[in-house]
Order: sequence, then structure tokens, then C-alpha cells
Amino acid sequence: MRTDLIRKTALTAAGLAATAGGIAGPAIASQATPAEKAAQVTTDRKGHSERELNVRYEAQPNFYYCGPAATRNALSVQGKNIDVDAMAKEMGTTEAGTNSINDITPVLNKETGSKDAYKSVEIRENKADGKQTDKLRADIVHTVDEGRAVVANIAGTAVDTDGNVHSFEGGHYISVVGYRDGGHTATIADSADPNMASYRMSVDNLADWIATRGYTAS
Repeated sequence: MRTDLIRKTALTAAGLAATAGGIAGPAIASQATPAEKAAQVTTDRKGHSERELNVRYEAQPNFYYCGPAATRNALSVQGKNIDVDAMAKEMGTTEAGTNSINDITPVLNKETGSKDAYKSVEIRENKADGKQTDKLRADIVHTVDEGRAVVANIAGTAVDTDGNVHSFEGGHYISVVGYRDGGHTATIADSADPNMASYRMSVDNLADWIATRGYTAS
């Protein structure tokens, strides 16, 4: 069910510009064209303290396809390559964006092959509390350990572990494809800007970035 709290999301041109100028982290490998890069993220598991999944990254082709693009990048860790136009149609994506995380979850379930593989989780408040942050951390670790990626609907401004600022006041969708420090740090694949296709962020910051919206995880 949709809620008013998980609001419409469209990646604005200003949001695109706000992420420009960064350098992609080690998770993303360059390709010939900036619009498509293959992210060969090393799978590394050390006592459940860290793990990152192999992503075949593609940047979104326009300003409002962040939902389909984030979903496509998330599904790529399962070895799937789903056309973003087909997913956009299924999600009801328009130039206003993809309405909510609840439009992402059914597509992930369909392409994963299980109606219960993913479930939507809301963070209703303006700021995530400790319980919500702990759940997000546990959901990221569990989902990644299952070989899947989380998709999150975010809004506002957040700072990554390198001090880079990521600002999407109109909202955006991202994929979470790994974790470190026992789940306290998340690895993000971001379709907005291929020059900053991958970065890491504390889960505390990520939870507040998701606040008022939601994410989908196993």
C-alpha cells in the first residue's frame, strides 16, 4: 500500500549537478562510455564484518529514471540485466519520477522470482531513531549476505565517508550493494553520476537520508 509519507521522487537537474565532480570509489570499474560502467565489486567476507557484491553499473539515461536505474543496478548483482524502459513501465515512472518504494518492491520480487524476496520498510519520521537505524543495518547485512542489493528512496543531503556531499532535495533512488564494519558502513551504487558511481556512507547517515521515505530489502 502506498502512503503519503513515501512521496513522489524525481531526480532533478540540480540534484544531478550536485553530485558532479567526485571520483568513483574502488567498487566501480571504468568502461569506454561514461553512461555505462561495469562495477566489479569484490565479494569479501571476513567473519560477517564486510561483504560487497558484484555490480554491473549503468548510469540513468535521464533525470527521472533513478528508480528504474537503481532497480536495474540492484538486480545486476543477481546476474540479471533488465531493460530500464521495461521496468519504468512496470513502475509507472513518469517525468515526475517513480511514486514510491512500494512501486519498486513488486518489480524486484518479480525479477528475483519470489513474491516474498523483498519487503518495503518505511521510516516515517523526519529523522531515523536508533531502532529504525538498527533495523536498516540488519536488513542491509541480511540482504547482502543473501546475494541481493537493497534499494532505498532518499531525499535531502547526506555526507559520505570521504566527506563528499550528496544532495537530492527532490528525492532519489539508490542501490546499497555492500557493507563494512559489521554493517555500520554501507556501499552505495548511485545511478545519478557515473563520475561518482560508488561511495560509502555510515548507516546512521543513510537512515536519516531515507527518513520520511523508505527502502526495500530481503
